[in-house]
Amino acid sequence: MGRRRCRGDRRNAVGALPEAIAALSQTLPAGPSPEIFRRAKFDRPEAAPALWQLVFRVLLPLPADGASASPGSPASPALEAQVRLVKSALRSQGYPRQALAQLPEDGSQGSRELLLALAWLLARGPLLEQLLAQTHVRLGDEIPLCECEALASLGPPAPRREADGPVDIRHLQWLMGKLRFQWRNLSTSQQEQCALLGKIHSYTRGCHSDHSLGHLSVAETKLLRDPEGGRQLLRRLESENVRLEAALAWRRQELLFWRWMDTVLDICPLETSPPTFPPRTPASGGGELELVARELQAVHEELQGAAESRRAAWEARMTARAVKLGLCRCRRRESSAAPSWTPSCLICP
Repeated sequence: MGRRRCRGDRRNAVGALPEAIAALSQTLPAGPSPEIFRRAKFDRPEAAPALWQLVFRVLLPLPADGASASPGSPASPALEAQVRLVKSALRSQGYPRQALAQLPEDGSQGSRELLLALAWLLARGPLLEQLLAQTHVRLGDEIPLCECEALASLGPPAPRREADGPVDIRHLQWLMGKLRFQWRNLSTSQQEQCALLGKIHSYTRGCHSDHSLGHLSVAETKLLRDPEGGRQLLRRLESENVRLEAALAWRRQELLFWRWMDTVLDICPLETSPPTFPPRTPASGGGELELVARELQAVHEELQGAAESRRAAWEARMTARAVKLGLCRCRRRESSAAPSWTPSCLICP
């Protein structure tokens, strides 16, 4: 009975694995079929292009406006460009395996490495939650606010950079003027957006079924004017519901996927040496590196001079102390060798 029960559990797990992978594929953008994942486990070359595109869409998702791009559209670059972008993005995020960086750029190989990279991205953090938030269909009205002080305090101050050559002040003034002009255009556009949004809210006041809102949003106003847009919005909402249901199914069966990934790691050859990714130095930073090297050399010489002066003072102090100790010892010896005079010695016999 125990063996039959174990065999039954294994069969159920094997049967539920394609469902878990299918749920994951529906949640991911441009998700391939479970058969692609099965072929990628054995490093089949026919599964590589689909996984390159999948990892590319995961790392560089499309704008969340409901538009879908075909592989030949400008929003979807060629496979070679996708391979280069995926390698660069994974390297910038600290992907530890060097085998993926050594794959050819034609996208014909590396399905197993891409499967491992996808699992690494899933294990790092809330990847699915971020993708679902990016593709969320927004029905309400949102106004972007630019808080300059908050943006300026997000990170450490930028390091000071010395110019390699002469600087044209007129060019800097032109850049500052262009920046001010674009900032004014942005501020004017936001003011116009707020004004138009206020008009829509005032004209549609009392038309909403929810009395707490009291007015219609921009998306709801478009639905009244364009029925075809309403059908498109309905399709987008249905696709979002499908993704959300798939995400829930994936959370229930996620453990099966990770157990299956353990079997993928078992048949994956280990790397002979740990990956070493030296930081890339831009070609235009040679002058800056020389300046830093000169500053470090000056600091080293200054510290060396201070250490030598301290060492000389310490040696002089120790020499004086040794001389003082020697004099004290000599005085002690002289005092112990001298005869002791008593009053009886002064009386003659």
